[in-house]
Amino acid sequence: MKPSEAYALKTALVGPKGKKKEITRLPSWLKTPIPDGSSYKKIKNDLRGLNLHTVCEEARCPNISDCWGGSSKAAATATIMLMGDTCTRGCRFCSVKTSKAPPPLDPHEPEHTAEALSRWGLGYVVLTSVDRDDLADGGAHHFAETVRKIKSKAPTILVECLTGDYAGDLDMVKLVATSGLDVYAHNVETVEALTPQVRDRRATFRQSLSVLKAAKAARPDLITKTSIMLGLGETEEQLWHALRELRKVDVDVVTFGQYMRPTKRHMPVHEYVTPDVFDAWRVRALDLGFLYVASGPLVRSSYKAGEAFIENVLKKRQAGRAETAAAEIAGNIKVDASTI
Repeated sequence: MKPSEAYALKTALVGPKGKKKEITRLPSWLKTPIPDGSSYKKIKNDLRGLNLHTVCEEARCPNISDCWGGSSKAAATATIMLMGDTCTRGCRFCSVKTSKAPPPLDPHEPEHTAEALSRWGLGYVVLTSVDRDDLADGGAHHFAETVRKIKSKAPTILVECLTGDYAGDLDMVKLVATSGLDVYAHNVETVEALTPQVRDRRATFRQSLSVLKAAKAARPDLITKTSIMLGLGETEEQLWHALRELRKVDVDVVTFGQYMRPTKRHMPVHEYVTPDVFDAWRVRALDLGFLYVASGPLVRSSYKAGEAFIENVLKKRQAGRAETAAAEIAGNIKVDASTI
């Protein structure tokens, strides 16, 4: 960080008398281009034509110009949002609109989503949703049916599901985990000590750990994934604790990103974490045994670099299993495919 940037950031964080004040200026590493370009416009129009909603837009993701600005829609990363655009929870960091009584589910959405994605030509798709505490199953059957429809219409598409906690109903977690998806993601969002201040009161750090543990138990070969925001006031000790707890339940992938306040109605930023600190946490997490770590100020839970890595891992696993099966049939070797 340049001296001028450090001075500007310090001025934004601390007033002339050393009193902490609201951050109003973004450091240079958080400034992103205004979404534009032919690929971005093509993808946006494509999504509208297919009647698909994305969390990229609903949550005002700062990476939208990057993820949608590739050479083609096949190279794009877009996170499809199921079950409407209205959440039953009110987390203090999230810009998605909320209501105790969202509109009913569209029973045709799983079929329509699968058909649209099969025509869109993606190799990897992320499905997420708002929380639907108004539904008895939290929307788990709707989620699972969408995955099954996608796999039926386009078997080669790799599917990641970023789900809620289903109010702690682990049977619903198992239902989604065994629906045919390839990656099960659920975000803890922050460290355990800050969870009550950051997330909706119905969400707890321990409940999120139980979701990730249940998904892995349902399918041990499933890649599990979570995301943590930095800049909310967490300490190093609290972050170490969170990472160790995640490894205890065999979470494979973790991403770190900077919390950015969507509007003045949301909780303020406590700190803008520098890129070198994000780099340090990437190394620390890898040393703890995570399969993959994406860490940077603009990284989000659904980020194309991470998805490209996971896609390669999954394809290698599939190829390895195919080779093992072929060799066993030929009677050449006998290998435990679960070790691949």
